[in-house]
Amino acid sequence: MKRAAIGIGVALLILAATARLVPGRAQDASQPLKAAASSSDQAATKNWAAGNPLKIALLKWYQANTTTGFNVGGSNGNPYGIAFDGANIWTANNGNASVSKVRASDGEVLGTFKVGSGPIGVVFDGANVWVTNESGNTVSKLRASDGKVLGTFTVGNSPFWPAFDGENIWVPNFVDGTVTKLRASDGKVLGTFGAHGATAAAFDGENVWVTNYGFATVTKLRRDGKVLDAYAVGHNPIGVAFDGASIWVANNADGTVSKLRASDGKALGTFNAVGSPYGVAFDGTNIWVATEILLVELRGSDGKTLGEFNGGGGSTGVAFDGADIWVALGFPANDINLQKF
Repeated sequence: MKRAAIGIGVALLILAATARLVPGRAQDASQPLKAAASSSDQAATKNWAAGNPLKIALLKWYQANTTTGFNVGGSNGNPYGIAFDGANIWTANNGNASVSKVRASDGEVLGTFKVGSGPIGVVFDGANVWVTNESGNTVSKLRASDGKVLGTFTVGNSPFWPAFDGENIWVPNFVDGTVTKLRASDGKVLGTFGAHGATAAAFDGENVWVTNYGFATVTKLRRDGKVLDAYAVGHNPIGVAFDGASIWVANNADGTVSKLRASDGKALGTFNAVGSPYGVAFDGTNIWVATEILLVELRGSDGKTLGEFNGGGGSTGVAFDGADIWVALGFPANDINLQKF
């Protein structure tokens, strides 16, 4: 009887943690939004695109103070994960078992395609899009050109945000505390490796980094799956990104972002991010953090806050398309659930 009671308690803890990770299940979007910086507050001669030639070429030298909104997946789409394929944005619509393909240039929805139950993470492998189905414990592989489902592959329990290493897809399985390695060419499982509270993954060119929600750490795995080490970060880390030299981790419970040196995991700094950080993206110069109420821009060199911009409620996934930042909204106030900055 005692063992059964303990088992039920653990199960409830897992369900509570999972609910917190998935927008629409446990978040409160009622907090007021902080006003975005107005153009009048910025010097006209300042080049906000310094270090990013593409933004300069597109005459986007201004800071991200203008926003365009779109709808993906319908009124209950609830987009969560987001990825860029070189021309289009893909969103995992957690609310209706679909993934949407959006043209990055103008936001036109080019297609919405059915996948498994509870899609939550999405990654592009150069030709195909992979979507984790959190409620179905599977991963769907779609051809990026037309959205055709090429296969559905079984992974661990409650797969979240995946990563691509150039050959393989790495899938963190939150409830199992494991990471599944799939061969991108055919979806074959090449291994399953331990990483407690595995939530999101990023590849640094040599190794895979996995955030450990509930354990205040991030795990570094060699490409053969060997755990090289685990490094302390903030509480309940979720999103993770690589900037070419460092790993950035969104600490959801702390309202902070950690910066680690990728070569040895040394902590290089912890920086504030208003709200509860979820997703992290690198734009070639700076780090963008999607929080429950704001989009925050941090300078990549030292973590200084460069701007805080209005989100639409429950911001989760974030991606950079070479010129603009895209943010998925888990708690839209209206039909707008995808924003372009």
